[in-house]
Amino acid sequence: MTKAAAKSRKIGLVTDSNVAAHYLGPALESLREAGLEADPMVVPPGEASKSLARAADLYDAMLAFGMDRGSAVVALGGGTVTDLAGFVAATFMRGIPWVAVSTSLLSQVDASVGGKTAVDHPRCKNLIGAFHQPSAVLADISTLTTLPDEEFRSGLAEVVKHGMIRRTDLFAVLEEEAEAILNRDPGILEDVVARNVRIKAEVVMADERERGLRRILNYGHTVGHALESLLGLAHGRAVALGMIAEARIAQRRGLIGRAVADRQERLLERFGLPIRLEEAADAAQCLDILRHDKKAEAGRHRFVLPSSIGEVEVYEDVTDAEIAAAIESLAAG
Repeated sequence: MTKAAAKSRKIGLVTDSNVAAHYLGPALESLREAGLEADPMVVPPGEASKSLARAADLYDAMLAFGMDRGSAVVALGGGTVTDLAGFVAATFMRGIPWVAVSTSLLSQVDASVGGKTAVDHPRCKNLIGAFHQPSAVLADISTLTTLPDEEFRSGLAEVVKHGMIRRTDLFAVLEEEAEAILNRDPGILEDVVARNVRIKAEVVMADERERGLRRILNYGHTVGHALESLLGLAHGRAVALGMIAEARIAQRRGLIGRAVADRQERLLERFGLPIRLEEAADAAQCLDILRHDKKAEAGRHRFVLPSSIGEVEVYEDVTDAEIAAAIESLAAG
């Protein structure tokens, strides 16, 4: 698939040092067996690598390797590597092909699908980016066996999100098979990953540029991104708290009953994700971050709120007071 994506023989293989320890050798061997010349470009793990400075380092490495508009990028890793390498591919020489080889649950069910690529700005996550679809995505669930438990659970937040926004049947499977999922049963994981990819793919195909339906994928992310930026939480943990906060806004508006909010909370807790903050987050600081969020338009916050398990709607009239109350409620439990 990478050979088809590249017109020349040069491949920039972007990964992080954690993933490299497990999969860099086999990946390089596979590319070389295909007759491609691959240069490993290893970045530090973690969200801090999603920066313009790190992207500039990769541009330098790609130029030194002699890559051109016929070359391609391979993103070998999780969500951070996928976002960073996809952004670099989107902007190097005005765009070259790229392939996502996802090694984390978060990347397999979310980051690798849909063509959103980005790096962070000091004031806002994913502020600098482009839509640039990968030529192919490879999600091998065997790579999940080496994933640290915390990262695996973080990816489950996006899985729960997809059930909440689009599929009651997926949500029911997650409830019924929670133990097998946490034990990383390969049969269950293959089914869960496939269901999630189908959900995200059908939404993206209907609205690639996020002008309508694709906005529902932001459920939990509006508050979640603010908490992630303010507190330095892992993405999945922040999204879990964001879903709880946004469900509470929906509950206070009478859009859902307590049973829906409780069902979501129980599933997140079952997967070892946070359902409350140990210390209160500064609501005023969160609101300031939200004002610079890329989802805001004309100063209005755009929120995805549930109406039931499997159904959500987009609202643009959520007030600062509603948001602050929901954030404050996270510390109250």
